[in-house]
Amino acid sequence: MTSPSRSTAGSAPDDAVPAAAGAPVGRSPGQLMWRRFRRDRSGVISAWIVGFFFLVAVAAPLISMVYGKNPTETYGLDETGLLNPFGYPIAPNGGISGRFWFGIEPTLGRDVLTQLVYGIRTSLLIATAATVLCVVTGILVGVTAGYLGGRTDYFLGRFIDLLLAFPQQLSFVAFTPVVYSLFVSPEKETPTYLRVITLILVLWVLGWMGMARLLRGQVLSLREREFVEAAKVTGASPWRIITKELLPNLWTPILVQSTLMLPTLVTAEAGLSFIGVGVVEPTPDWGRMFANGAKFYESDVTYIFFPGLAMIIFVVAFNLLGDSVRDAFDPRTRR
Repeated sequence: MTSPSRSTAGSAPDDAVPAAAGAPVGRSPGQLMWRRFRRDRSGVISAWIVGFFFLVAVAAPLISMVYGKNPTETYGLDETGLLNPFGYPIAPNGGISGRFWFGIEPTLGRDVLTQLVYGIRTSLLIATAATVLCVVTGILVGVTAGYLGGRTDYFLGRFIDLLLAFPQQLSFVAFTPVVYSLFVSPEKETPTYLRVITLILVLWVLGWMGMARLLRGQVLSLREREFVEAAKVTGASPWRIITKELLPNLWTPILVQSTLMLPTLVTAEAGLSFIGVGVVEPTPDWGRMFANGAKFYESDVTYIFFPGLAMIIFVVAFNLLGDSVRDAFDPRTRR
């Protein structure tokens, strides 16, 4: 006698499970962006490299403690057998050894590795703070000008054009000492904290206009779209329209512009320190390492090699990260 067959009603749930499992799963725009970004190998590698640099900057005191050196101690002057009578390391390759992994600085004999680690910390601190201020200011001014339009847009637009007319690099060099003189008399040494704050302020004041101009153009285009008009018809306030309708459509240019702005400000800060109007001795800084290394590179290229290589890797990685973020947000612009 054959076994009784299952009823049709009982078999329905079993058949429904595979159908539900095979049904398409909806994903948010953020999830789609993340999936596209993870498939970009160069973007992922660049993100890891950038994260490594920021980790080094944050953990600089810990690295110095574990390594057993500090960036200000003059090992070559305090110990015999490290520098020759001309002030250059006696050991080959800039004094690289098991004790000094990246060698020692000519003349003073400071450890290059801790100088570089703390130099990265200083430069990234200044550039990151200036970037955050530039992005916030650019969003406020650009969105305000684009959304309000009329006279507000006209006056803000002319103000942006006026600031953009200043030659940026020359303005950095000219304005930084002026700000110093407002707080410290010329015959006194400017404190390091004041130099850092001044660099952040100068980079901010002269660096936010590109972001504002870009967002102004984006908002001028978006404010005429149907979803913005529909929000106005429903009685939504301008604040709600800006935060709920406009800003979500501006994250792509904001993120892309931010990833391009930060390495630019890092190099600008290093350039100011290189010519002596930024961070000065004994505070470690990328630009100061370049300035010191430029004095010795003909006889000992090692001291300028490591900070130069580190900056090239950082800037290239951040630019590649910006390209990958742009492609992930807008696959139509894929390279």
